Amino acid sequence: MAPPGTRTPQTVLHRERLSVTWWLWIPALAAAAALATEVWMGASGIRAWLPFAVLLPLTALGLWAMGRIPIAVAPGPDGAPELQVDDARLPVRFISEVVPLDAEGRREILGVAADPLAFVVQRPWIPGAVQVLLDDPADPTPYWVVSTRHPIALAQALLDAKEQPKH
Repeated sequence: MAPPGTRTPQTVLHRERLSVTWWLWIPALAAAAALATEVWMGASGIRAWLPFAVLLPLTALGLWAMGRIPIAVAPGPDGAPELQVDDARLPVRFISEVVPLDAEGRREILGVAADPLAFVVQRPWIPGAVQVLLDDPADPTPYWVVSTRHPIALAQALLDAKEQPKH
């Protein structure tokens, strides 16, 4: 057993889910209810309740699906640490630099300065992000940009994972 405070290769250094914030659910469901009301307008029978029964659950399902993206810095199948963004995996050995970005930095890196070959997982309701610069001659992807609510913590977790001893 490792002493307290030390990290083993099986340690998850960072984990979060890019869920939709609660306050975005209110206008989305209100818009779905308004649309259902427009479709309903004076109808009777099945047409009276069907728009509500379809649009409200579909809206909730869509919001849930948009917020299901997990992000983690954890060991991969071979035990080596990697950045895991949904189904995408990036071993930390290919990371050359990590830059935490605030809202302005994210806007700049995804705007005019964006590289079309970059890997981007961006959620507009999350202001922070990290830019992960790559050093892999076999991969044309210059960097990853990943939304995160904790850009400094994610950047530090990636740097800590990179410094872990190799087996």
